[in-house]
Amino acid sequence: MTTKVVQPELFDRRRPVWVVPDSVPAIVPRSARSTEPQWVAVYRWAALGGDLLAAVIGVSIALLTRFGYQVGGGYLVFGSLLPLAWVAAVALSRGYETRYFGAGPDEFRSILRSGAGLTAVVAIASYATKSEIARGFVVLAIPATVVLALLLRYGLRRDLSRHRYRGRCMRRVLVVGRNGQAAHLSEHLEKRPSDGFRVVATCRPRGDGRPAVEGLVGPDELDEADIMAAVDRHAVDVVAVASDPDLAGQSLRRLSWALEQRGVELIVSPGIIEVAGPRISVRPVAGLSLLHLERPSVSGGPHLLKGVFDRVLALILLTVAAPVLLGLALAVKLSSRGAVLFKQSRVGRGGEEFKMLKFRSMYVDAEQRLGDLHALSDGNTVLFKMRNDPRVTSLGRILRRFSLDELPQLLNVVRGEMSLVGPRPPLPREVAQYAADDTRRMLVKPGLTGLWQVSGRSDLSWEESVVLDLRYVDNWSMTLDLLILWKTARAVIRGSGAY
Repeated sequence: MTTKVVQPELFDRRRPVWVVPDSVPAIVPRSARSTEPQWVAVYRWAALGGDLLAAVIGVSIALLTRFGYQVGGGYLVFGSLLPLAWVAAVALSRGYETRYFGAGPDEFRSILRSGAGLTAVVAIASYATKSEIARGFVVLAIPATVVLALLLRYGLRRDLSRHRYRGRCMRRVLVVGRNGQAAHLSEHLEKRPSDGFRVVATCRPRGDGRPAVEGLVGPDELDEADIMAAVDRHAVDVVAVASDPDLAGQSLRRLSWALEQRGVELIVSPGIIEVAGPRISVRPVAGLSLLHLERPSVSGGPHLLKGVFDRVLALILLTVAAPVLLGLALAVKLSSRGAVLFKQSRVGRGGEEFKMLKFRSMYVDAEQRLGDLHALSDGNTVLFKMRNDPRVTSLGRILRRFSLDELPQLLNVVRGEMSLVGPRPPLPREVAQYAADDTRRMLVKPGLTGLWQVSGRSDLSWEESVVLDLRYVDNWSMTLDLLILWKTARAVIRGSGAY
């Protein structure tokens, strides 16, 4: 993105440089606009209405299922109050806070917490007042409300994402920091438009590197007055501070106070990359708020649970898909000469090699013809990939497009050599080219699917695939596995990035 440097008349020539992207729309003075963007109010009312509708439907389903058309007056009153109690519970769980709209899992977590909390409150109130509330009604009404509220909120978020990809419903961001850190933070904030951040200006010290305008020299530090001037000038909604020693301790505290008076949100980048939220916690020690980084879970009880889950689900899938597997095996046998299953050495957890199984999708002389095709590779510097590989059979192209050739790997999962979700299983020749950081991928079992599968598959560069695998190893959780399995189904149906 090209940039231009603005030197406002109101600023002293010693002040920091304001770098403004060319694509940023005209600035609306803060005094001329409301403290809250219009889309925020629309989204909040839509979320509140959706939660209320979900509760009404959930209560109606529970009443009709439990009592039919003969509902007592007491349950009619209770059923009428429950939707209001549900909305109050979501509000107490911060389900209507602006910072959670359209980004991160907290919006959905608030609904789950509300469901658990409301169930507990109803149970305690029923016990304390010795009222006879039918457990079947409560057990059906609240879970139904939670499921419907999650679905409606998901649809609302998808609609917001579509607007954001068109450049609407964005939050204006001022990035504060030195050149390298500020540029890195700006890039990540705008990497996913669905998160809703648009960097409208960057505030950096005048003495940081070459002067943006020749002949101007200024101080090397930023202060609160500089930042607040930029906040007012660019009418920002969020100030994002890159890790910078000039803005820490009391300086950052005073800045937060000043931004609070203007209703501007403050976010601070700690400089830690590729670490998910569950591993980060803030702990007060001796009057300081210290960022604590939990160790990644690569062994012990959680991975024992993962192993049991993988094998049980793989057995279920093999049983259910047995007719499909037999049909595919017969089709492979009849389509071309050669074995039905293709066995290839791959490297698993701890560097142990195993034979990975796939339905054969190439002709039997594929390995001998590989050397003649290296110059035509569409892959990356380590992996060979070719969009129109002449070694692939006609049936093989269909199998690969929908990842049906990988179904026999369920046997590898049952045998404990692979997991349902994990890093991509590498070839021994790939492992021989690993850098020191890359070997961390082998701390866990390779997976039938993973972040690489739902993030581009064969369209990824080698560096991108390594980053995704390391991100998975460092941030693994059962929740992440379930999310990847859900996204894998969509990626396979679309066939994107598979060849």
